[in-house]
Amino acid sequence: MNGKEIKNKAIKILLLLVVCVVVLCAGYVLIVLNWSYSKGERIGYVQKFSEKGWLCKTWEGELQMLPIPGALPEKFTFSVRDKAVISKINSSMGKKVSLFYEQHKGIPTTCFGESEYFAVNAKPLE
Repeated sequence: MNGKEIKNKAIKILLLLVVCVVVLCAGYVLIVLNWSYSKGERIGYVQKFSEKGWLCKTWEGELQMLPIPGALPEKFTFSVRDKAVISKINSSMGKKVSLFYEQHKGIPTTCFGESEYFAVNAKPLE
């Protein structure tokens, strides 16, 4: 083997390694975004809901929950990816809302959402 053959073989191995890393990372992101760790429902008032981010624009919200009268309110932060859910939440601002969510743990960046809780549906209760 001469120097040129060794160089070509090293480049091929390096390219194969890079492709494998990219495929593994993409597979990880797909699994994390499509498999939910938990699902649930929260009831309260959407206190804040806005589109945020410099490069990756995401919709982020805050649900204020009142467990019992006189108790301190609890805040539930969430992200939204679905445009239909975004419009449902925007139309129910100021009303009591039932928010259905899925929890996705291990999301690698905030480009997909700042919270690990993603709202998948919203239903006004008033």
